This record gives sequence, structure tokens and C-alpha cells, in this order.
Amino acid sequence: MDIQKRMRRQRRRVWFGPVQQKILLLLLGGMTLACARSPKKQLQIIKGVHEGLKDINRQAAERAVSALYDSKLLEARQNADGTISLLLNENGKKRALTYHMRTVKIQEPKVWDGKWRIVLYDIPEDEREKRDAFREHLTQLNMRKFQHSASIHPFDCKDEVTFFIELLDIRKYVRFIEANYIDDEIYWKRRFKIPQKN
Repeated sequence: MDIQKRMRRQRRRVWFGPVQQKILLLLLGGMTLACARSPKKQLQIIKGVHEGLKDINRQAAERAVSALYDSKLLEARQNADGTISLLLNENGKKRALTYHMRTVKIQEPKVWDGKWRIVLYDIPEDEREKRDAFREHLTQLNMRKFQHSASIHPFDCKDEVTFFIELLDIRKYVRFIEANYIDDEIYWKRRFKIPQKN
């Protein structure tokens, strides 16, 4: 791709701020927005203000929704009561997923349950882009390389790993194991900074 084409593509690309990103993620999670049919198009949240929007100024939220709609990431549906519901379209879902991928983290419990989570993946060479992306996502989750095409983590991470498995459509290539014992546990406890028992 020559420089001129690359510059044209960069000009067409729309970058969103934290408010737009938050609204996309909330919509991805199933929240629905409704706009009243008035000249001001005042933003309303069905069934009250969503917890995730309480810290967002109403005017900022209105501007953010307007920008998302103008960018063709939302679709409008007419309701019987005269309001218009705003939902993510396919492009909006893809954009929201890119933001969601950056925020997925494994939660560290107060007390470790003593189990090791091991992810084994055997993704074929003709799907190496998916394989590389999956490996990168596992690294993002702070999973460590256990062996070739195998990663390990001490805390419950099945939901987080499954998110990326489904996103990349690689279910048939991945196995998830919970183990109560590994012979080099002391080494891995040091790697993940798990306190040693006296």
C-alpha cells in the first residue's frame, strides 16, 4: 500500500474518546439507549440511568451517542411509545469488541484455591493469524508460557479465555485444564508471586 492510500485510510478512521468507548461497551453488554423524539433529542436510559453512565455528564453522553450514530455504529429502531431505541449494529459490535479486548483482565482472588489453569492449543498453520492473535491475548491476560502452545495461570480465567476462543472461533483447537498439582509448582508460585507456606 503506497503512502497516499495509507493516509486516506487514516483520515477515514474515526477515533473515539473514553465516553464513546464506555457507551459502546455498555451497549455490547446488552444495555439499550432511547432517544426521545424531540428537537433536543434528549438522551434517556430505559429503566433509569445505567450504573455505568452515572459518572458521565449528560451533555457529554448526548454528544458521544450522536458521534457514534453519525459513524454508523448504531442503528435506530422506532418504538410504539414514540421513542427511538439505539442498538449496536455489526460494525458497532466489532468496534466495541476491540475495546473490550483491551479491558479483559483476570481477577486475583484474596485467597488462591490451589488450582492451576492450563490452556493447550493446537491451531493449524493455515490459521496461524488466529494462533498468533490467541497467543497475544493470553499474554495480555498475564498467562505464562508453560510449554510450546500451552499457557498457565493460577487463578480462575475460564471466562476470560473463553471470550477470546469464541471471538476467534477456535473452540475445536483449544483445551482448558484445571490441575491440583504440577511438579514444578514452587517455580510457578514464584513467577506469579503467590506466597509460599511456611
